[in-house]
Amino acid sequence: MSSRRVEGVSIRNASKQYETFCALDRVSLDVAPGEFVSILGPSGSGKTTLLGILGGFVQPTGGSVFLGDQDITFAPPHTREIGIVFQNYALFPHMTVGENVAFPLRARREPKASWAAKVRSALATVALDGYEDRRISQLSGGQRQRVALARAIVFEPRLILMDEPLSALDKQLRETMQLELRQLHRKLGATVIYVTHDQREALTMSDRVAILNRGKLVQIDTPERLHNHPRDTFVASFIGEATLVPVTRHGANTVQLGDTVLASAHPLPDTDELFLAVQAEKLLIDEGQADANHLRGRVTEVLFQGESVRVFVEVAPGVVLNLRQPSHHAGRQRIAAIGDTMPLSLHPQDTIVVPRAPA
Repeated sequence: MSSRRVEGVSIRNASKQYETFCALDRVSLDVAPGEFVSILGPSGSGKTTLLGILGGFVQPTGGSVFLGDQDITFAPPHTREIGIVFQNYALFPHMTVGENVAFPLRARREPKASWAAKVRSALATVALDGYEDRRISQLSGGQRQRVALARAIVFEPRLILMDEPLSALDKQLRETMQLELRQLHRKLGATVIYVTHDQREALTMSDRVAILNRGKLVQIDTPERLHNHPRDTFVASFIGEATLVPVTRHGANTVQLGDTVLASAHPLPDTDELFLAVQAEKLLIDEGQADANHLRGRVTEVLFQGESVRVFVEVAPGVVLNLRQPSHHAGRQRIAAIGDTMPLSLHPQDTIVVPRAPA
């Protein structure tokens, strides 16, 4: 099964005002045909409002939305030919799996003779071959999610919208379904816009991630660039496990943290308020690398977290950084203990300095 008409999406200065509250503030975003873009942000950031505007359930107070070359800004939802997977799946409990999947075909008045083949194809795509006669109550959470996906793709939509479809699943199933969704996207070649508040989920699944905060688009980029080159303190704190530490400008590409001068391989922001964004996985126990930045501190806390141990190290008065060590006793490296003095290194490529996010 493949998407018949893969379309790009163009959002231009989309805004939504509720009396005195601005839910979305002049957001512009282009999504290429076949691209998987996640909309990421905390609660109240405007994610669901943007998805509602795309789906036709929310009318914008400003801006426009194009699907391909068609202006759909004020088009009714049923005319947009968009597949939608809701957070709670929105399946009909009184219908069988097959009847649920066939519902969009019936709503679009497609010839009934074509329903069975299209339903079988959609269910096969989501690995539910032969489930047509099952009741919804007989399905697991993961199976219900797959039925919702099959219903969204059965009529070969121009665009697929997903509103936190994995949020009700447990951690292990959620991670399994992330992989399955990514593989399904490759198989369909469809354009997907996916809303989530889970940064790991967004980084795992997306070609690009758009970060919203208080109704504004803060940054959109590939997962790797967002992680390694956050635009400001908000993005740095929202992506990964970054510790933000105020630093002062020391030179053209150096900053000072306490008594230590750190070199960055990246241009420093042109602002007086600078913060070092230290990702836990990039701070290493120092093994004498000549080209690294060197720090030293005292271990203040050690937390066992399964496959890794999170170690907190005070490197200056009141400045605590954290790193991860493997939890197994591999090689020469022993697990840190509280009170240990620990030498640390941070490569200039991983020395990320960001400005304070706008208030």
